[in-house]
Amino acid sequence: MKEDENPSSHFAPTPKPPYYAVIFTSVRSEGDQGYAQMAARMVELAEKQEGLLGVESAREEIGITVSYWRDRESIERWKADAKHRIAQKYGKEKWYAAYRIRIARVEEEKRFEKK
Repeated sequence: MKEDENPSSHFAPTPKPPYYAVIFTSVRSEGDQGYAQMAARMVELAEKQEGLLGVESAREEIGITVSYWRDRESIERWKADAKHRIAQKYGKEKWYAAYRIRIARVEEEKRFEKK
């Protein structure tokens, strides 16, 4: 992080709870095989979905992406999106050795930022 950068700028801008979190935890297969390009396209597409509040992501040995949603209906629409379904298919075929998807209702949020 840069010295003059706001640490909170790395977090998704979420409203006061309740809202939903989709937690996608993954272990990648070897090689890119078009993954980086599709991942970028999926972020662009997700950002256009009604009900998406924001996304946070990190990758080391495992990847963790948390997307925040206004309601369950928005999550289901994203899950059923035709382009997203293609990415899901490729993910199972070539990009992931394993993954987990968890959906949780966020009831409370605590914040801290060093001044």
